[in-house]
Amino acid sequence: MKLGLVIDLDTCVGCHACAVACKEWNNSSSVSGPLSDYQPYGKAPSGVWFNRIRHYEIGEYPTNKTLNMPMSCMHCEDAECVTVCPTGASYKRPEDGIVLIDQDKCMGCNLCSWACPYGARELDQDSGTMKKCTLCVDRIYDLELPVEERQPACVLACPTHARMFGDLDDPDSEVSKTVRERNGFGLMPELGYKPVNQYLPIREVKPVPAHTAAPLLIEGVKQFTNRIINR
Repeated sequence: MKLGLVIDLDTCVGCHACAVACKEWNNSSSVSGPLSDYQPYGKAPSGVWFNRIRHYEIGEYPTNKTLNMPMSCMHCEDAECVTVCPTGASYKRPEDGIVLIDQDKCMGCNLCSWACPYGARELDQDSGTMKKCTLCVDRIYDLELPVEERQPACVLACPTHARMFGDLDDPDSEVSKTVRERNGFGLMPELGYKPVNQYLPIREVKPVPAHTAAPLLIEGVKQFTNRIINR
């Protein structure tokens, strides 16, 4: 079994709902402990996040597109972060492939963070230990939850259903079928770490012909103006 995420880059709108839901759930997690915030009401607020969304502009006008790229632990099959850990705190579960960190063993040396090419690990300055995505392992195996809720918090929170969760080792699972049908890919395969999480590519952007674009824009402005006036 290889549990992981499939993220549709064509559907993701970069709303950060996944990041916020992840932060909320894992703040009370028994696996990773609270996720610290630094100066939350100061001039430079920061903190520990398991999910971060990068934003890129790709292509040339008029076929350019904003690419929203959610990033978290890839739960690699051959995880270098596990290999370099001197205390054995970082480990990969044989039963489902989830990579975790034993908070009692971690000494915050940062070796795993330097080894991870995805920037998926963060040092919690308050606890002095490394933290990362756990695939909500405490949630997906919680038998007291309804079956449909036994998914990572990020998957449940996504408003556009751009995230899927399942067994990528099972060729008949929904996630595996989707990856095959949409030509899903893992990040940086040339490194040989074999990331479990997969991304679905964006579809081709077709420009709107100029002779139809202007009328559509004008009509949209009119409708927006009317809604404002009639409030």
